[in-house]
Amino acid sequence: MTDVQSERISRTAAHRQAVQIGQRDLVGALVDKLGARLVAYVVDRDRSTISRWASSGELPLEADRALRAVYQVFRLLEPIESDHTIRAWFLGMNPQLDDVSPAEAIRDGRFRDVMAAARAFEVGG
Repeated sequence: MTDVQSERISRTAAHRQAVQIGQRDLVGALVDKLGARLVAYVVDRDRSTISRWASSGELPLEADRALRAVYQVFRLLEPIESDHTIRAWFLGMNPQLDDVSPAEAIRDGRFRDVMAAARAFEVGG
């Protein structure tokens, strides 16, 4: 298997996992990996709302879309980076996003741009 094929499998697996995970598990996994404060920031809610979603598993459509995007990016980067590095990537200024952080870009609905930036980071950019 070539590196390109392996990369595609990783991207496909990240997408599949983001589609298949339930809402309660989605919120719980992101809180565990990235922290409630960052999860709350991405969806423009407070941490008590995030806790409620983690318990109920009932998210509004836009929050679900944003958190699935975050989860897919996390799963894409997880095989090559530590949780700490991925969290820092979400928080830091990103040249692929005109120096906006990926967390802010997702908050603004720029899911495709963030995925492109994650893929660039994945291959060393």
